[in-house]
Amino acid sequence: MLFSAWGADGKTAFQCGFIAGAAEFLVSLSWLLNIPYTVLGIPLAPGLGWAALGAYCALYTGAWVWLCWRIAPDGGALAVVDSNILARTLWTLQCAAGWVGLEIFRGWFLTGFPWNYLGNSQFRMLPIIQVASVTGVYGVSFLIVWTSVSFGLLAARLSRSTAKREAIWATVGFPLVVVLVLASIGASEVFVLPKPDRTLKVALCQPSFPQTIIWDEKSDALRLEQIMEQSRRALTSDPSLLIWPESGAPDMTPANQDALAHLLSQHKTWMVLCLDSEAARPDGSMAVYNSSFLLDPTGQPAGIYHKRRLVMFGEYIPFVRWLPFLKFLAPIGSGFSPGAAPVQFVLTQPRAQLSVLICFEDVFPAEAREHVAPDTDFLVNLTNDGWFGNGSAQWQQTAGAVFRAVENGLPLVRCSNNGITCWIDAQGRLRQTLGWPDKCYAPGIMNAEIPLEARDRRETWYHRHGDVFGWGCGVWGLVVFLREERRRKNLPRR
Repeated sequence: MLFSAWGADGKTAFQCGFIAGAAEFLVSLSWLLNIPYTVLGIPLAPGLGWAALGAYCALYTGAWVWLCWRIAPDGGALAVVDSNILARTLWTLQCAAGWVGLEIFRGWFLTGFPWNYLGNSQFRMLPIIQVASVTGVYGVSFLIVWTSVSFGLLAARLSRSTAKREAIWATVGFPLVVVLVLASIGASEVFVLPKPDRTLKVALCQPSFPQTIIWDEKSDALRLEQIMEQSRRALTSDPSLLIWPESGAPDMTPANQDALAHLLSQHKTWMVLCLDSEAARPDGSMAVYNSSFLLDPTGQPAGIYHKRRLVMFGEYIPFVRWLPFLKFLAPIGSGFSPGAAPVQFVLTQPRAQLSVLICFEDVFPAEAREHVAPDTDFLVNLTNDGWFGNGSAQWQQTAGAVFRAVENGLPLVRCSNNGITCWIDAQGRLRQTLGWPDKCYAPGIMNAEIPLEARDRRETWYHRHGDVFGWGCGVWGLVVFLREERRRKNLPRR
């Protein structure tokens, strides 16, 4: 993508990056077209959302290509290729920092869309991704860009007859050494499984409800019976915790609540599930939340968490107060309100503590970090990907979730409506996946035993300090850009 703009002016460089980014994002986000919502039989909203989001994300790749050549030495591409090893290395590092800065900004701006970060592509490369325990996923993105740009420069130098052959491989030597060192350190973490202080038996239900059924109130009884039957089968293994996914249960009537409480009391099991809830605001109006509940073994609520990161047009409509017609483009009515803070769910017998991330909250590095308290034993993600059929969104979200486990040094349990229901250990291994390999989207139950570390476990550097590396790269890229712009401004005009 970067070298497609070799020798181009700024406008053309941006266009090259934008076109490449649009191609990538329109393909990787094509699952948005599976949303079963139409206006007059036309999937207008999903199509508009897919095109708009793909174009928006492509702005960042366009800006990156433009930025990289903007900060290149005088003379542009050829000047970079023919420069000394120090100048070449500095430019490749600046390119990597610029990418990370734009990536973390995309994950923050307008509530953020940190989907398909470049580092996520390495989610199976366990030795490499251990660096995320220090830098977050941004460190893996940095390594990819730094190494790739260095190899691009190597190819360019090989094509130049004037290049000095004795220093030609130095272009890629430095990043390769760094990658090998980090992989060696990471391997020492991956290949030694610590013995857990204790374990917790959990049972997860994946009902695989189509989104059209979830929206149909006439199907509530059928949905409840199906997931209750799954739960009865799951509880035969005597788990300590039963988990239902987001949208796994319809609105619970008093009779349904009693039936669920009876089931839990029979098996003396804790439970985590998702339901809509209401609470009064200070002005007396009612706020509606997408909430997760902890139920004790008698079926009584022992904790509640309100989702904080809402999905645009899926759970709230931006600017609807000023543009009321937007409400016709989404099937959510008045929408939800965001929650205020993370909540720890505490189980007493057996002893365990967890925190819940709802829907795509597990793709936000900073969000997941805020959910981890000193005594948190593991994270739980409750999600409903039935919106997108049997598509790639489920795997893309899971790839991001792998990094939340590594970043915080904790297992992460994912319970999904139709895939991917799994659990990930603290080193990022997908330890168990329901229906793997060919029935990941089908209904089913999964029983797992989650290792819980000692209470005095060592916190990761990332958990202690957060996105220092990511924002640091952004500041570095901005400083380099502003310095170059100032230098260009002070050049004598010809």
